[in-house]
Amino acid sequence: MTQKLLIRDLTLRDGQQSSFATRMTQKQIDRVLPFYKDANFYAMEVWGGAVPDAVMRYLNENPWDRLEKIKAAIGSASKLTALSRGRNLFGYAPYTDEIIEGFCRNSIESGLSIMRIFDALNDVDNVKSTIKYVKKYGGMADCAVCYTIDPKYPKLSFFDRLKGKRNPKPVFTNDYFLDKAKQMATLGADMVTIKDMSGLISPSRIAELIPLFKQNLSIPVDFHTHCTPGYGLGAVLMAIIKGVDIVDTNIWNFAGGTGAPAIELIYIFCKKLGVELDVNMEAVAKINKELFYIRKELEAFDATKQFPNPFNPLTDKLPANVDKEFDNAIVAAKANDEEALLAACHAIEAYFNFPKPNELVKKAEVPGGMYSNMVAQLKQLNSMDILEKAMELIPTVRLAAGLPPLVTPTSQIVGAQAVNCAIDLKAGKPMYSNVSNQFVNLVKGEYGKTPMPIDPEFRFKIAGTREEIPYDTIKNQTQPNPELPEAGGVKLAATEKEVLLLELFPLVAKNFLTKQKVE
Repeated sequence: MTQKLLIRDLTLRDGQQSSFATRMTQKQIDRVLPFYKDANFYAMEVWGGAVPDAVMRYLNENPWDRLEKIKAAIGSASKLTALSRGRNLFGYAPYTDEIIEGFCRNSIESGLSIMRIFDALNDVDNVKSTIKYVKKYGGMADCAVCYTIDPKYPKLSFFDRLKGKRNPKPVFTNDYFLDKAKQMATLGADMVTIKDMSGLISPSRIAELIPLFKQNLSIPVDFHTHCTPGYGLGAVLMAIIKGVDIVDTNIWNFAGGTGAPAIELIYIFCKKLGVELDVNMEAVAKINKELFYIRKELEAFDATKQFPNPFNPLTDKLPANVDKEFDNAIVAAKANDEEALLAACHAIEAYFNFPKPNELVKKAEVPGGMYSNMVAQLKQLNSMDILEKAMELIPTVRLAAGLPPLVTPTSQIVGAQAVNCAIDLKAGKPMYSNVSNQFVNLVKGEYGKTPMPIDPEFRFKIAGTREEIPYDTIKNQTQPNPELPEAGGVKLAATEKEVLLLELFPLVAKNFLTKQKVE
């Protein structure tokens, strides 16, 4: 039986968020939608993540309009998907079940088919409500297990070992990830995604995880990664060879670098492997042609400004030496030769002028966004001289905080606290003399259960309590919804959808809705 691979296109959400600060306007999106209708992607990620906030904050556009306009153009040609942060939905704090239910119902009524649901701590309790309400209203629950790795702990000296000191045993084992996936399947997940937001999953690791998931789960498995440290293309090829059901890709001009691999490269690999791929590549080429001009329009937000060389796999013939690299990559992947696989993939990416692997991210084994935020924090404080020390302290801070996965927002919380601790030491003060409110809340338990228990004495030192205290949504107050005299006395939020925006993004939605009503 021929292996079939499904594609989730990320271009209009994760693609533009990873590379262009979520600045695509509705007019720009409208230009590519007629071609998307013909492209035959299994799914298109178009909403959630930073989109609902960013389109109001920066573009003065209505997030609900975006979803509904895309649905009107695409119809049933592809399933529309969104990314949700569990109890945090698309916002930055846990919300009540009433708000979660309202968002799930309205999203599905507005055209959403699949909600991808994750929790930054992989705390399954934090995704239960969203799964329940997505399924209640006829949507599909795509439950994501956040991939992360154990820190590299400092080597223990002979005397440390003599005193009985030991570094912790690995937490993020294959069994850890499988256990999370099984729990989500039990809760009703329609599919499970291995979600690697940092691009740190190596081809050899995905080669272990895909067969393990396929053998132990009866639902489809999706793989999501990024190309930042140079593993992305090789890891996706390996996942395909190992039998993954769905992979996430971007279209050529929005692919590579901090984004996901290009569908065009995956198409070539699938042709060579005899894997069935029902994507209309002629339509993809038309989308890509328009994306070239859209990317030029987004130049102010383009971090690399490095366009890949023009390429259409249907009409352009590969030079023999480049074609050979695709064959080399397949041979290496089948032989589990990671070094040769990565060398071939990097040669392919270099030929097409995709960004080089970020060696700093690869070596530090932290997400690119976390590293750049730490650098920005230190530059602001004129303390770049302690960057190395701050990086060195990440494993210590992360371990003390219960070893949270390094994904948003916990990666930023741990990174900022490592910087604070490095500043403390430089000033001759004890570590944790300065702690952020977010770090206090993480240690207290407000974000959920951490993968490792936090030492009660450390929790008491940081948060003033030895017991874990989960976030209590009873503290949430309904946002004010006044009448606007300047708009003839209409309510700031007149519909349920507007009320939901106000609850999730109080200040941003207030400014946006006021402008809309007054104008």
